[in-house]
Amino acid sequence: MIYVENKDLVIPGQILADDEYYSGRGTFKENGKVCSSLMGRVSLRNKKLRVIPLKSKYVPKKGDVVIGKINDVRFSMWDVDINSPYSGILPAFEVFGREKKELNKVYDVGDVLFLRVVDVDEIKKAKLGLKGRGMGKFKGGIIVDIAPTKVPRLIGKKGSMINMIKDKTNCKIVVGQNGLVWVKGDEDMEQLTREVIHLIEEEAHTSGLTNKIKNKLYLAIDGELPPEEVEEAEEEFVLEKPKLQDFKEELEQEEREAQEKKEKKDKPDIGEVIEEFKRKNKSKDGSLSLSDNSNNSFILNNK
Repeated sequence: MIYVENKDLVIPGQILADDEYYSGRGTFKENGKVCSSLMGRVSLRNKKLRVIPLKSKYVPKKGDVVIGKINDVRFSMWDVDINSPYSGILPAFEVFGREKKELNKVYDVGDVLFLRVVDVDEIKKAKLGLKGRGMGKFKGGIIVDIAPTKVPRLIGKKGSMINMIKDKTNCKIVVGQNGLVWVKGDEDMEQLTREVIHLIEEEAHTSGLTNKIKNKLYLAIDGELPPEEVEEAEEEFVLEKPKLQDFKEELEQEEREAQEKKEKKDKPDIGEVIEEFKRKNKSKDGSLSLSDNSNNSFILNNK
């Protein structure tokens, strides 16, 4: 049994479901119950429960793409603020290889870069690199800060949300998995994009958000709502009731097939029986002797 619905707001220790549901991130099991370990929104997919925190800090993971700001320039590396309690460093060899250059002439304090997390050590310090498409220093634009957990909602399914914003505002937008977003375009479009991004962050848990954002963009830019379209329901993960009848038919079919195999296995092969009989009753002169219980015998010439 489940006691909450998808996207419900829950608190730490709240019981979410009975033991037949799986415990995912942000939950734990206790006394046969799945409980929330933090304050956040319920995410139910199939029979797995997760709780997505309302606010959280970014924890770096290898392979993430992030936006960072240079905090300090050292002898052989840059210290980078990656919007996390954990620090980031960009080693000089990740930029120059073995070539020697003055670091502050390449990237200086205050520069904003698009980076990739190359590795994370045991204390969560992130080693950063610039290998990858579009990596490097941003020029101009603004930075918008959102909760890292809301990044997937900002991007949307297959990039639908972020691409809609880009197309309508004609802004360049780069989203870091650490919750920092770089936006560059006309000044008024940059500010509109900032507003829209924060609206998505605030209402990430609500349904119909894509249409709401679309309407806001059209009203702000065109002064009118977009042409009406057939509204497609936003995809939700619904736990369907199993079709017991189908399972029953499958089981019956499996039983029939198993019985047929057993009968076929138990049924003797006539050819094999005859050959076995010949081997057992073959006489020395090559003839085949068939005898019955009354000691009557028959000799067949098998030559």
